Amino acid sequence: MRHGGQILADALAIQGVKRVFSVPGESFLAALDGLYRSGIENVVCRQEGGAAMMAEANGKLTNAPGVLFVTRGPGATNASAGIHVAMHDSTPMVVFIGQIARGHRDRAAFQEVDYKAFLGDIAKAVFEVGETARLPEYVSRAFHTAMSGRPGPVVLALPEDMLSETADVPDLPAIAPAPAAVAPAQVEAVMAALAAAKAPLVVAGGALWTAEASADLARFAEAQGLPVAVSFRRQDYLDNRNQHYVGDLSVGMRPDLKAALAEADLLLLLGTRFGDVASGGYAIDPGAPGTRIVHVHPDPDELGRVFRPDPGIVASAPAMLAALAEQNGPGREEWGPWRSRLRAGYEAWLEPVETPGAVKLERVVAELGRLLPDGATLANGAGNYNMWLHRYHRFTRPKSYLGATSGSMGYGFPAAIAAALETGRLAVAWEGDGCFQMTLNEMSTAVQHGAQVVVIVANNGRYGTIRMHQERAYPGRVSGTDLANPDFAALARAYGGHGEVVVRDEDFAPAFGRAVASGGLAVIELRLDPEALTTTQTLSEVRGD
Repeated sequence: MRHGGQILADALAIQGVKRVFSVPGESFLAALDGLYRSGIENVVCRQEGGAAMMAEANGKLTNAPGVLFVTRGPGATNASAGIHVAMHDSTPMVVFIGQIARGHRDRAAFQEVDYKAFLGDIAKAVFEVGETARLPEYVSRAFHTAMSGRPGPVVLALPEDMLSETADVPDLPAIAPAPAAVAPAQVEAVMAALAAAKAPLVVAGGALWTAEASADLARFAEAQGLPVAVSFRRQDYLDNRNQHYVGDLSVGMRPDLKAALAEADLLLLLGTRFGDVASGGYAIDPGAPGTRIVHVHPDPDELGRVFRPDPGIVASAPAMLAALAEQNGPGREEWGPWRSRLRAGYEAWLEPVETPGAVKLERVVAELGRLLPDGATLANGAGNYNMWLHRYHRFTRPKSYLGATSGSMGYGFPAAIAAALETGRLAVAWEGDGCFQMTLNEMSTAVQHGAQVVVIVANNGRYGTIRMHQERAYPGRVSGTDLANPDFAALARAYGGHGEVVVRDEDFAPAFGRAVASGGLAVIELRLDPEALTTTQTLSEVRGD
């Protein structure tokens, strides 16, 4: 006989879980007891939103469900931000939420929430476990559902009395997924569509990417002579130095690349859903697309959901690329000039545009690219400061970048902590002052668990993205976008880390060296000129002064 918490922990061990992220609560004490005996590392966090983002980042890195434990009510509501990231980013994740006792349901009991109603629209599936003996069944189902089709977060609500009861129930073994297979007819359909195109563009994205997929994508593009773009915040899917890489479909998209989306007569979408951002704000009208779209996606429900595919092929991008990489080139002769033009546009975009101030983000990003150690992971949150990273940094290695395509602020720092714990190596969080303050309490988590994270904080004293839109719509009418900030470097030292402030470009490289040498948590605060609003426009220019 085992209590439910032990049955649950044993089921996680069978699924291969090595680490979970949590904020403890009395609603799942039995689960904490089960974890105590399991050998599974429990990374205790400071707020459920940060914990959820760590679990999501862990899922991105490992291609296996990240695991989160939070308590009922406010614990679950805090965690919803990270659950939303996982759903939007198609990241596998399993979330365990403590629940009130079964006999207290529908009485407005302390912290009672109907999780199916609350999380049904932002999670892939939500279940409540009503019987202790069914825990192995539900855990198995949750892990399978999180990984199947379009991956995503699955929520299991755990009534506290169910967890503390005992049951004599056998464990269920983990089921190895069947090897992905792509039919020859599917490969032939892709190649036939390409053969009829004069200006094709490959767009790679989606979840469960692998190093093998990156190598296959390079082989396929090089053999056929194809240009390859990547979807928003998937820039590590193809070595940016590869001459077939032509840029990322991101917020503030390069103008000539956005134009190329409409100019292309074929879009080969591999894994990506090709949503709002990647499509340039639906610059290609889903209601009347003039461009032929060949869409490869593992979830049949995604094919035709927005854009009409011709054809739509149910397959994972890595599996399709493994087959496509075996095809012999070259492609059509006219693809060469088309690809070269898009590549030239990307390389021209790398040329720095000088921005105001003694600390210039274009120079910091260039220096960071030279200083990053091999094997380091780079993570970022949301805000205008990311425009410099997306434009000027060259990503060269798969699984080296973590960014939330949902655009969630506060993501970069928890993601970097998860990366450092998973890889045992340095992770760098590229943060804005507003973004960092949403989850900076997790500095305590980083110190407690020995995560080596260097946080680079772009401090301009405002919510920059909102200020940009505000100045464009209501010039000079500033409301709600200025920030009072702490001394970030001193705050890092208060948490037991290393902290420095950089006020000149030339001081960044030595500060970064000292931060890495500290071996643990470090924060480098960049004091920016408030005029530096985007990579191409100052605040005054946006305002029209």
